[in-house]
Amino acid sequence: MSALSILYLVLPFPLLFVLHEAEEIMVQRRWLAAHRNALNAKFPRLRPLIAHLSRLTTPAFALAAAEEWFILLIATCYVLVGGNYALPLWSALFIAFAFHQFVHVSQAVAVKGYVPGLVTSLLLLPYSALGLQSIWLVMSGWQLLFWGIAGVAFMAINLRFAHWLGMKMSNNPHNRNKH
Repeated sequence: MSALSILYLVLPFPLLFVLHEAEEIMVQRRWLAAHRNALNAKFPRLRPLIAHLSRLTTPAFALAAAEEWFILLIATCYVLVGGNYALPLWSALFIAFAFHQFVHVSQAVAVKGYVPGLVTSLLLLPYSALGLQSIWLVMSGWQLLFWGIAGVAFMAINLRFAHWLGMKMSNNPHNRNKH
C-alpha cells in the first residue's frame, strides 16, 4: 500500500468509524424506543432483532462499538507496520464498513426516513467509494470478492459477539436503569 493511500485512506478510517458509531450511540436507544411499534408493525419478521436492540443500553451499545473499533485499530496498526496480508485484511474490514453504510441507507429507504447512522453514512459515501476504488486497483476481481465476503462474514460474526458483550453489560444489575 502506498504512503499516500495510508495517509488518505488507512489513517482516517478509525476516526471516521468513531464518528459514525457516535451518531448511532447517541440516537439509537431513543430512536428505537420512539419507532419500535411502527417497526414491529411494518417488519414483523424483524421483531426478535428489534426486541434485542431495544434491550441494549446506551453504554452496552457503546461497548459493542468500542470492541469493533479496537479490531479496526489493530488492523490499522498492522498496515502501518507492514504486516503479512495487511492490505487484504484491512481491505476486508473496509469493505465490511462500506457495506454497513449501504445497510443504513437501505434501512432509511425501507422506513422512509431517518435511521441511526444515516447522516454519517451519507457523508462517508465519497470516502468509501474512494477506498473501494483504491482497493479495486490493487486487487483482482476474485480477490476483491473473496476479501469482501470474508469481511462481511467477519463483521456479522463479530457483531453477534459485540452485541453479546453489550447484552452481558445490559444484564448486569448495576446497569439496568442506565441509558
